[in-house]
Amino acid sequence: MKALASCFASIVGTENTVCWEDVPISQQKSILQTIASPTPPSCIVYPHTTEQLAQVITEAHRNKWRVLPCGSGSKLNWGGLVKDADVVVSTERLNQLIEHAVGDLTVTVEAGMKFSRLQEMLVNSRQFLALDPITQDTATIGGIVATADTGSLRQRYGSVRDQLLGITFIRADGQIAKAGGRVVKNVAGYDLMKLFTGSYGTLGVISQVTFRVYPMQEISGTVVLTGDAKAISQAANVLRGSALTPTQADLLSTQLVSSLELGQGLGLIARFQSIAESVKEQSNRLLEVGEQLGLKGTIYSAVDEADLWRILREQMHSSFNESAITCKIGVLPTSAVEVLTQADVGWIHVASGLGVLRFEGDNKIDEVLGIRNLCQTNGGFLTILSAPVKVKQQLDVWGYTGNAVQLMRLIKGQFDKECILSPGRFVGGI
Repeated sequence: MKALASCFASIVGTENTVCWEDVPISQQKSILQTIASPTPPSCIVYPHTTEQLAQVITEAHRNKWRVLPCGSGSKLNWGGLVKDADVVVSTERLNQLIEHAVGDLTVTVEAGMKFSRLQEMLVNSRQFLALDPITQDTATIGGIVATADTGSLRQRYGSVRDQLLGITFIRADGQIAKAGGRVVKNVAGYDLMKLFTGSYGTLGVISQVTFRVYPMQEISGTVVLTGDAKAISQAANVLRGSALTPTQADLLSTQLVSSLELGQGLGLIARFQSIAESVKEQSNRLLEVGEQLGLKGTIYSAVDEADLWRILREQMHSSFNESAITCKIGVLPTSAVEVLTQADVGWIHVASGLGVLRFEGDNKIDEVLGIRNLCQTNGGFLTILSAPVKVKQQLDVWGYTGNAVQLMRLIKGQFDKECILSPGRFVGGI
C-alpha cells in the first residue's frame, strides 16, 4: 500500500496523497459504505490539474489498479457497491473557473468546483445554474453530473443532461478526451455528455464541464396546498393541464408536510418565478384551485420562501437513523399520490413523476420491495441510492428490468476494457 501511494505522490506530490491510515475516520466510514470488499483503498489522491489527473489514471491503468473516482464524496454512498478499490481519486482540488461567457449564457468550470461557489460567482452577473442538487454546499459539479443529481427545478429547466453543453474527461487509459463545446448550439460529434451523465464514474473521470446558465428572475413566490390525498391528486392534475408555469412543483408525503409544519395530509408545493404581476396572478390562481377542492393554501415569499425550500431539502435528505434507506423513484405522474400514501417520507415532482423516498427504521427491505413493485406496476422504477452495506448486499440496488444491460456492458467495454473505474457500481454490476 505504501508503494502504491508513493507512486501517486510522485505525480501529485506527497501533500496531495493521503495514505488510508491518515484519512479522517468520518471520511473512511463514507468510503467503506461504498465498497463491498473489506480491504480499504491504499490512499486518496488529489490531482490539481487535468494533466495530473490523466497521469494518475494512466498509472492506474498500467498497473490495473481499481479506481474509485469522486468529488467531495457527498454522494459516494449512492448506487451499487464497488467490488474493490485500490485508490480513491478525488477531483475536489480541480476547482477553477475556466470561462464565464456572460453574453452567451454559458459557464465552464473544473469538475471539483463546489456548486454553491459557482452559484455565488454567477449571481454577480445576475445569472444562475438551474440545478438544485441535494447537498448544495458540498456537492461538486463533476459529482452532480456523474450522479445526475438534480431536483424539482427540472420542472422548468430540465435535467442535468439538458443543460450540459460540453465535457472534458479522462479515459480509463489516461487519455484526455472532449465532447461538445462552449456554445449553446452544438451538434458536432457523439453526445457523450448524455452518456456520462448518471454513469457514476464507470466510463471515465470528468475533469471539466460547460453548462448553459439562465438569467435570474425578478421575483419569486411559492404556494403550498395541504389536505386530503384525493384532493391533492386533483390539484396536481389541474396544475399539469393548466397554463400555469411553475419553475418547481412537487408532491409531499404526509410525514414531510407534518415535519415542516405546513398542515395536515399530503402537500403540493409550487414555486413561480417571473415578473411580480405574473407571480401574483399565478399564485392566486393555484390558491383558488385549492380552495375549490377544500385544501388549505398558503403563499410564501422572500426569506420565508427561501427558508422553506432549504428546510424541505434538509428534511428530505437528512436522517439520524443509520439504517435509513433512501431511494430514487420514477412513476407515471398520475400515480405519484398513490405511491406517496405508502411511503414514510417522500417527495415527487409533479410533471416528471421522478422523486425521492426515504424509509426509516430497521427491517424495511420488504417495504422497499413492495414500493418497487408498485412503481414498476405504474410504469416506473425504484433505485436505492443510499442504504447500509448489508442492505445493498441483499438487494439489487438498481432494480433494472429493461433489456439494455448487454448494450451497457458493450459500452463499458469500449470505454474501460480493464474495468478499473468504479467496478460494480452501476446497473448489472458494471
